[in-house]
Amino acid sequence: MTVQTDQLPEGSLKKRSRPGELAIRGFLFFCGAVSIATTVGILYELGKESWLFFGDEQVSVVEFFTHTVWQPQAGVFGVIPLVLGTILISIIAIVVAVPIGLAAAIYLSEYASKRVRSFFKPVLEVLVGIPTVVYGFFALTFVTPFLRDWLGSDMVGFFNVLSPGIVVGILIVPLVSSLSEDALSAVPDSLRQAAYGLGASKLEVSLRIVVPAALSGIAAGIVVAISRAVGETMVVTLAAGAAPRNFSWGDSIFGYILNPFEYAQAMTGYIVVTASGDLGYNTIDYNSIFAIGLTLFFMTLGLNSLSRRFVKRFRQEYE
Repeated sequence: MTVQTDQLPEGSLKKRSRPGELAIRGFLFFCGAVSIATTVGILYELGKESWLFFGDEQVSVVEFFTHTVWQPQAGVFGVIPLVLGTILISIIAIVVAVPIGLAAAIYLSEYASKRVRSFFKPVLEVLVGIPTVVYGFFALTFVTPFLRDWLGSDMVGFFNVLSPGIVVGILIVPLVSSLSEDALSAVPDSLRQAAYGLGASKLEVSLRIVVPAALSGIAAGIVVAISRAVGETMVVTLAAGAAPRNFSWGDSIFGYILNPFEYAQAMTGYIVVTASGDLGYNTIDYNSIFAIGLTLFFMTLGLNSLSRRFVKRFRQEYE
């Protein structure tokens, strides 16, 4: 039965005002605007203070990004050793976190019952709530002594990159597992049933059907975990060392420059040590932490942009 529009009461097709919906939309817009304004404010402050650092005649942008020695006391500001320490720790953390987190996600999504999943997933995510300073002391008092006893104190230094890298990897396991499990669970069950109908085993369905179908979500979770590892502070401050690993291009690459058993200082670690020291405000040493913070900001921004491009390229939509 159809109703003629000319028989409807006048004004019945007009959009009705809904104050509650308008209020919710306004609140959501406000939250988004606050987030954007906060990011812009952070970028403005970092840029302003970094301008004071690079405006000094002793420092140039070319020197900052090309020199391999960081000695503020001597007026040498080459950020490569700090960036290298951050990257080494992040790589070790990802090597630890991705296999464990992805395996846990596959188990929770494909093998665990609802009862087991409802128990283990919150337990796994409890790791996120542990203060990072606890992880730092765990790396310093347990992981480092274990590595020194296992591999030898002559090989593993008291401050080294491997120990905080392992612990940061443990720290970001919940990020990888939770986001990956959500992506795996979003894969339509029809794909699984079709694979089972063709004679595939449970493992084959999990690794050859479900994981490739959820690849974009898994990759996004891994990139978020990398960003978390890059920005980690307390673990690397306590366990990696308080001095940058200065080097020259003639040094051994794997014997010293990329040696995970040697000390190194990450970018966040230097910021904490310098900001909590007795340096005067607006000195060149103090302003250097803002230049490092700006560099860290763009590193994280680049990772997030890469994640968005990857997700957009490989995202699969199902009806």
